[in-house]
Amino acid sequence: MNDLIQTVAVYALPVLFAITLHEAAHAFAAKYFGDNTAYMMGRMSLNPLKHIDPFGTIVIPVLLYFATSGAFLFGYAKPVPLDFGKLRKPKRDMAWVALAGPAANFLMALIWTLMIYALAIGGVQEEFFMLMAKAGVLTNLVMFAFNLFPIPPLDGGRILTSLLPNRYAYKFAQIEPYGFFIVMALVLLKVIYTWWMAPVMYLAGSLLQLIVSPLSFFF
Repeated sequence: MNDLIQTVAVYALPVLFAITLHEAAHAFAAKYFGDNTAYMMGRMSLNPLKHIDPFGTIVIPVLLYFATSGAFLFGYAKPVPLDFGKLRKPKRDMAWVALAGPAANFLMALIWTLMIYALAIGGVQEEFFMLMAKAGVLTNLVMFAFNLFPIPPLDGGRILTSLLPNRYAYKFAQIEPYGFFIVMALVLLKVIYTWWMAPVMYLAGSLLQLIVSPLSFFF
């Protein structure tokens, strides 16, 4: 129980920020490209309560934590309501709206990385803040990689649908009703993590280190 409390304390803010800004980014991008649905429904918001799904964001992760002793965690937020038909160029703009969420996670991973360097440069000795910053990087890299997996309804699936020629895009989009079950099966078989998430997270992490490399001169 103490381990759970410590884990929740460290990850609570990073997870809330990661989920909130991911979903809000979709809403901001949709409005920019012509779809006001999320805005009209109050989902273009930085208020975490607007995006938290009690079952998917809280109950499922806690149950999985106890059921697997912390070895496997999964959760989700309330999807932002989108009407791709309202976008100015629906097929093209769908990719930008989908990409906005993972892009927000990459940006947050960068911010948490900068915080790690700031804490080190500032000589902050409190371990909790360093653990939280590292949790922020990990959480956002996980969300970045997972959501880019190219199966709808994940963001990567919508991006791929946008890029495919119309005939193939239509056929590919038809798997969306079954996409969640396909993704869950691949998660449980560890296919997604081994063959997709681990490489994507490694590349994204390497890019982050390249971006912040000038800060190494302070050490």
